[in-house]
Amino acid sequence: MKQKVMTLITEAVKKACQKGDLPSSDLPDVSVEEPKIESHGDYSSNIAMIMASIQKMPPRKIAEIIISNLDDRTSILDKIEMAGPGFINFYIKTSAWHDILYAVHAEGSRFGASNIGNQEKVQLEFVSANPTGPLHVGHGRGAAVGDSLANILKFCGYDVQKEYYINDSGRQIKTLGRSVFLRYIGFFKAETLFPDECYQGEYISAIAVEIEKLKGESLLALPEDEAILFCAEYAAKNILSDIKSDLNSFGVVFDNWFSEQSLYDAGKVSSALNYFKDLNIIYENEGALWFKTKDFGDEKDRVVVRQNGLTTYFASDIAYHHDKFKRGFTRIIDIWGADHHGYIARIKAAIEASGQNKNNFNVILIQLVNLLRDGEAVAMSTRAGEFVKLKDVIEEVGSDAARFIFLTRHYESPLDFDIEVAKKKTNENPVYYVQYVHARICSIMRKQKILNKENNIINDDAIKMLKEPEEVNLLKIMGRYPEVIKLSAESMEPHRIAFYLITLASCFHTYYNKHRILTDIPLLIDGRISLIAAVKKVICSGLMLLGVTAPEKM
Repeated sequence: MKQKVMTLITEAVKKACQKGDLPSSDLPDVSVEEPKIESHGDYSSNIAMIMASIQKMPPRKIAEIIISNLDDRTSILDKIEMAGPGFINFYIKTSAWHDILYAVHAEGSRFGASNIGNQEKVQLEFVSANPTGPLHVGHGRGAAVGDSLANILKFCGYDVQKEYYINDSGRQIKTLGRSVFLRYIGFFKAETLFPDECYQGEYISAIAVEIEKLKGESLLALPEDEAILFCAEYAAKNILSDIKSDLNSFGVVFDNWFSEQSLYDAGKVSSALNYFKDLNIIYENEGALWFKTKDFGDEKDRVVVRQNGLTTYFASDIAYHHDKFKRGFTRIIDIWGADHHGYIARIKAAIEASGQNKNNFNVILIQLVNLLRDGEAVAMSTRAGEFVKLKDVIEEVGSDAARFIFLTRHYESPLDFDIEVAKKKTNENPVYYVQYVHARICSIMRKQKILNKENNIINDDAIKMLKEPEEVNLLKIMGRYPEVIKLSAESMEPHRIAFYLITLASCFHTYYNKHRILTDIPLLIDGRISLIAAVKKVICSGLMLLGVTAPEKM
């Protein structure tokens, strides 16, 4: 409907220019918004004020001219008013909102979908937690954001690949191996030092127990480096298997798992470094190799090879992102923890230095999750190995509640996640609040014996019966859905859909509490069934994009 109003304004301005009512043919972007005050109409535009300097006329005069040139007053417009310094307020006919109902039923599960992506190849990398420990609740938020964003982008016509980058090379893997090996040694020696920099969690001891059962004392006979390497590979493999299992339980399935070590094994890191050496973008200083990131917008140059000859994480990151573009992706989206903010500039620098457009690389930073139980904070320390595992949260509250609650705030804001609230079957729990609408509508439709047959329930005369303000409001909100989806894709903000679903659910509850669906008037029943069936479809679609189920019974 909003687009129709924008088109009416555009055509009216063009007509006024052709007639000479407006001296300039320059047409700015037409802005149409929903007024916060209901009495100001369904839509309002400040186009007259925007055009004042171009037309060199008072805004109210321009508004009068636009209104006089509006052709289509009979089909969708009930009335038009000029207000204040030159706002134009549009009041839509009740019957015009019925078009939204027809659209929802005609398009079904594709209502709100688009092709704004034009099949652009997008690579979305998220979670990518080091295989040095279990996924914690913070990783869950990144997983929910990444997986939902992938769904939204696909719904909008992008060709999306979801990738998990396995950091299976470097210091942290060696530390993992050493941590497990020291716990392993502790089974045979009474006093074994365990440094603070080693991984402290109980899972380390559990892996050491597995290795002891598998290998007995045989690792003690090996050179220490060889024994640590075995422990590192065994532990990383097992931890990664658990990570995959936890993500599957969370409804997150990756298209590709990419190993950091594979970059070294294939010579891609050395190849990338040599490429930039040849361009004089990598230089030597005091025995180390430095990348001229400062020349490309970073605050300073960065080391890629240390004095001891070992590469930094930045070296493999350069090769990894270079490889992403070589695989044919034209847009790269990385989802990182907020503590990685300082890495953005250096990666953008490396991308620009390679000849790619750095604006085709986007980073989403996920803020912390504060886990609560009955409003009280749950103490966590990843360094000490004391944290709540994502697996435990899923088992306690369920995947649906966890995913939805993770998406109820913008990812740039810290999130309070109250476990007890997430378990409640009341309106206090946002996912229950939304899912219950879907289940309630299914219950009503079962009573009428039309569940799963809503594609055949359109009756023109029945739809004309939908005139109540709460019915019109439901239609208005459903009409916003395509725009919400589009904005979610363009801004990379899945929380917009969660907010939308809560709003739609709230309006449905208001409607249901005020009006009987199954009345004594058969034609009105048919109209209201058509209405709530459309609500059901939109709720189902939105939940699907968030990776949350739409239950038929609760």
